[in-house]
Amino acid sequence: MAEKQPTSFVQPTPTGKEELGQIEVAPEVIEVIAGIAATEVEGVAATRGNFASGVVEKFGKKVHSKGIKSAMSEDGRIVIDVFCSVKYGFAVPKVAKDVQASIRQAILNMTAIETSEVNVHITAIQFDNVSANKA
Repeated sequence: MAEKQPTSFVQPTPTGKEELGQIEVAPEVIEVIAGIAATEVEGVAATRGNFASGVVEKFGKKVHSKGIKSAMSEDGRIVIDVFCSVKYGFAVPKVAKDVQASIRQAILNMTAIETSEVNVHITAIQFDNVSANKA
């Protein structure tokens, strides 16, 4: 699967509408949409960021695209990779499928662009006060 980093994704003209020009959506926009959709899924603790996004968040700015990578497949459709952690007690396969469905639907609803793949990479399980419950 040869993927290339796109400069923009071309949004198709809706059927029955007059084409007035080309609409391009920046990869960063797709990544923000995917990031918000992923964090809204029940059971997702967080998406993985890097040092720069961690510093930015320390100053109070929310980085919605952290842990999301977008690329274009050979057939011109979007491939999304999501790196996230799951909360302890949630079924990993169910959370991953819910993340896939949420991202696919959000991108389709907001941009009318089809996704080819939504790959979910679970990088950690987040334990919140599990040991505190054991007395």
